[in-house]
Amino acid sequence: LSCPDRCSRGLLQAAPQNESSLASTLKTLLFFTALMITAPIGLYFTTKSYLFEGAFGMSNRDSYFYAAIVAVVAVHVVLALFVYVAWNEGSRQWREGKQD
Repeated sequence: LSCPDRCSRGLLQAAPQNESSLASTLKTLLFFTALMITAPIGLYFTTKSYLFEGAFGMSNRDSYFYAAIVAVVAVHVVLALFVYVAWNEGSRQWREGKQD
């Protein structure tokens, strides 16, 4: 086979792997984007209403403060999880690319 035939065949075989990798990366990014939006906001209002004001009987002003701390911790947890997942996904793709 001539080089254009071999080269184009090699590119066509590599394309599905790159597309699945791109789709996987996009799904991961969208998941963590949704989690970054919903988790801190949901935890803020939930802990403010039910935990700090309801269970602990704190004042409205104090519950704002502590619920904000919970939301900030949630943001850091989501970011750490994203970095962990992205790191593992990147190293897995690097190992697979190195074996080819």
